[in-house]
Amino acid sequence: MSEPVGVGRGELLLPALEQLVDGRWSAPAEELDLRLADPYTGADLGPALACSDDDVDAAAAAAERVHRTKGWRALAAERRAEILDAIGTALAPEVPRIAALDALATGVPVTQTAIVAMIVPGAFHLAAQQLRDGVLLETTAGDNGRTVEVHRLPLGPTLCLVPWNAPAPMAAHKVASSLAAGAPTLLKPSEYAAWGTTLLATIIDRVLTEHDVPSGTFQLLQGGAHVGGRVVNDRRIRAVSFTGGLEAGTAIATACAANFTALQLELGGNNPLVVMPDADLDDAARAATDLLTTLNGQWCRALGRLVVPADKADALVEKIEERLAGLVVGDPLDPATEFGPIAHAGHRARLRSQIDARLEAGGKAHVTTVLPEGEGIFLAPTLITDVPSTAALDEVFGPVATVHPYEDVDQAVDLANATPFGLEGYVVGTDTEAALEVAREVCAGEVKVNGSSVMSLHLMTPRPAWGLSGMGEEGTVETIRVFTGARVVGVEGGFALHRR
Repeated sequence: MSEPVGVGRGELLLPALEQLVDGRWSAPAEELDLRLADPYTGADLGPALACSDDDVDAAAAAAERVHRTKGWRALAAERRAEILDAIGTALAPEVPRIAALDALATGVPVTQTAIVAMIVPGAFHLAAQQLRDGVLLETTAGDNGRTVEVHRLPLGPTLCLVPWNAPAPMAAHKVASSLAAGAPTLLKPSEYAAWGTTLLATIIDRVLTEHDVPSGTFQLLQGGAHVGGRVVNDRRIRAVSFTGGLEAGTAIATACAANFTALQLELGGNNPLVVMPDADLDDAARAATDLLTTLNGQWCRALGRLVVPADKADALVEKIEERLAGLVVGDPLDPATEFGPIAHAGHRARLRSQIDARLEAGGKAHVTTVLPEGEGIFLAPTLITDVPSTAALDEVFGPVATVHPYEDVDQAVDLANATPFGLEGYVVGTDTEAALEVAREVCAGEVKVNGSSVMSLHLMTPRPAWGLSGMGEEGTVETIRVFTGARVVGVEGGFALHRR
């Protein structure tokens, strides 16, 4: 496999932002009222593009045709697995370029996008293996001893909606899962970060074409909320997987409810890190810094609430400040960079507004990271102390976290759970068993003890979302099943009424 880091700014060419509709690549018909910019240099990168309503409708029609004629789902599971493996193999050499394109678009350091980009080929190989392992067929014995089959069948055309913070890896996971389920798949990336996903789509399409898969099995749409909304509201779309913000997720859920469309949502979180009374403060400071700055703080599982013993709060904040002061800040395409710019100016403005609201509620900002001069869209990592818990309930989605002191462990759990979100939680402590006891009380889909990586605890465990963090479960198996319905088949061999 290729070395994941190595495409520099001078050698990085942006792919054309094209759409793929019913087997034909073309330039999207419309320009959005949005100029894309390099978040590090501020250089103009051209307008964001969008499909026309006619092209959106044509894509939905093509996907419905493929589903109705069984052009993809009729292939045996082993054959679909072979094609998914071929996609993964074709993607592997492109990982460095995909990582660089995502770094350019999002401002995330390429050393981090390179790690996450390894998901891109891996997602297709993993989905292929799930097919071989029988993810779509279960059998059990009935009371009469006869076999009862549970078939997982594609519900129909699906829509995968991908955000801007880790676009290509999220797209790969969703698309691989949907194709594994046997569903014709429409993919729409964020209008802010479509380059890496567009490159991903060209490779998927090339491999599908090489294997004589019908056009319309996989399609790529470009655009913003209007395009996404039009597809979500199309009754031909029978399942939607969305990762993004709460406001958009609420609108999508409303539209899906009207059409009884299957839905999986991940909408972020205000994730707590509980520092146990016996925690090593250096370990706690490292975990907090990692969780605050990974992906520039722009990830759904980032640190939102630092819950710390009251008698150690000042010392811990000081240690975190020291770490933040030592960050290497700069060009996201430079492998030496540890922290990069915010993805786009509109998001930075929202982050500043959220910081101001917490300061107006009584908070005090702690900032020690030195930012480079120039046109870059930078925001220093910010810890906010002295803000009431009730004024820090919502997700920020940036390198910003509030600090909440506690007097006893019961209060720590209450503070950790004092938000309407429940995606991720973290606990740091020397006594692992005591930390696990607290972790079991945190209301979140996943809770890690003494860890702060971007990866899940286990490849085969679900990634649930509680409360306002979403709906349904993602996961190696779970995401495939989002796009399916169950059909139970068997021989009963008896009758309910004893009549001739």
